[in-house]
Amino acid sequence: MRRWRRVAVRGPSMSPTLADGDVVLARFGAPVRRGDVVLVRWSARPGQLSVKRAVRPEGAGWWVLGDNPYGSTDSGLLGPAEVLAVVGARLWPTPRRLRRTPDRG
Repeated sequence: MRRWRRVAVRGPSMSPTLADGDVVLARFGAPVRRGDVVLVRWSARPGQLSVKRAVRPEGAGWWVLGDNPYGSTDSGLLGPAEVLAVVGARLWPTPRRLRRTPDRG
């Protein structure tokens, strides 16, 4: 069973796709594809959830990056992440679907 949850975005790491304070809709249990925006957890920081872009599967997790290369703490520092959910849409401030992007590496 897949469940949906609202998630608030914090910080500049997904700019310009998402901004600090945006609210997105995440689908738990959805299949992950390269380029998806995803909600992740880091083994190095188990209490922290992050919204990032899925780049490639790596080991038991995914290599993920922020869309803002100058303001993102991502797999480049923390290694592969566990994907918890796929983000399909921004709900607030302006509702819209999110699109996958081409591979970044």
